[in-house]
Amino acid sequence: MQAVILVGGEGTRLRPLTSTVPKPVVPLVDRPMMVYMLEWLRSHGIDDVIMSCGFKATKVREVLGDGSQLGISLRFVEEPDPRGTAGALKFAEDLLDERFLMLNGDVLTDIDLTAQIAQHERTGATGTLALVPVADPSSYGLVRLREDGAVDEFLEKPSPDAVLDTNLISAGAYVLERSVLDLIAPHRKVSIEREVWPALVDEGLYGFVDDDAYWIDVGIPQRYLQATFDILEGNVRTGVAETLGNGRLAVDPSAHVAGRAIAPAIVGAGTRIAEGASVGSLAVLAADVCVGAGSVVERAVVLEGARIGDGCVLRDCIVGPRARIGDRSQVVDGAMLGEGVTIGSDNVVARGARLFPGMEVPDGGLAF
Repeated sequence: MQAVILVGGEGTRLRPLTSTVPKPVVPLVDRPMMVYMLEWLRSHGIDDVIMSCGFKATKVREVLGDGSQLGISLRFVEEPDPRGTAGALKFAEDLLDERFLMLNGDVLTDIDLTAQIAQHERTGATGTLALVPVADPSSYGLVRLREDGAVDEFLEKPSPDAVLDTNLISAGAYVLERSVLDLIAPHRKVSIEREVWPALVDEGLYGFVDDDAYWIDVGIPQRYLQATFDILEGNVRTGVAETLGNGRLAVDPSAHVAGRAIAPAIVGAGTRIAEGASVGSLAVLAADVCVGAGSVVERAVVLEGARIGDGCVLRDCIVGPRARIGDRSQVVDGAMLGEGVTIGSDNVVARGARLFPGMEVPDGGLAF
């Protein structure tokens, strides 16, 4: 079966991570973010994938290639201008089969696609939306179903005090018949959520509810970190489990660990952890990272080639590639350092502060 993945956005909410790298190939634990989706599709027998790209499409192609290393066929189409979720699908029309999957590329999930496709066939649906329950429905638009599983209504984000009879949200995974494309006007911006789905109510639109699935929209820094932690802890089914093993700790043989690495954690190739330093739990150090003596790195992601001085504290943060952090500095509380950022000694970067690529901060220059 075939899948179309929408990856046209600029990833502005994840900057500075996405300032230099397109969101689909931003590192997530030990592989580009999009690889999780491609591996998930392959595990359900889907081996023909079309990527509908926009922003920095060339870089996405350079990283992912033709998909052969993942056991799939990967093709790319590039929108000439932003056309919305349905417009992007329409632009890929010439490549689409009579039935296909449409997916939101921002999502990390392990929804049972095989069961979703089987339900779609059983009901004779035109479209089947994957739905997942959420604990706090106030942050999402909701979907109400009828007893037979047909979609009855789409609800806007409810107020926090609203009395609700559904907590189901769309998970961004749809099984569609090609006839859906006839509802999309060509050459213009069209939203599938606002214009196409409402038109399909009473016309063969069903919901597939997966109560046991993991699902997260990896669109903001807090959820990027949460997805990282959930992958490390095994809360979502991914190929990283094999890397971590039963001890949930993966230290590359070429890494040098004089300090401690505490599970769950990943320590990449060539990385050095100095004496008295502590890494983990819930930490990812990419390749060629250096952690200075007595430093603490926990609940954090540190990307390739970053250098952390002595006596530093990194907690609940994201540190971009080749960043430099001076002695005794703290990067905490949701802070993010972009690629190549340099901060001197005795700085505090906190409260979700974002330092963009190439920024330099002198010794003691920040106490955020």
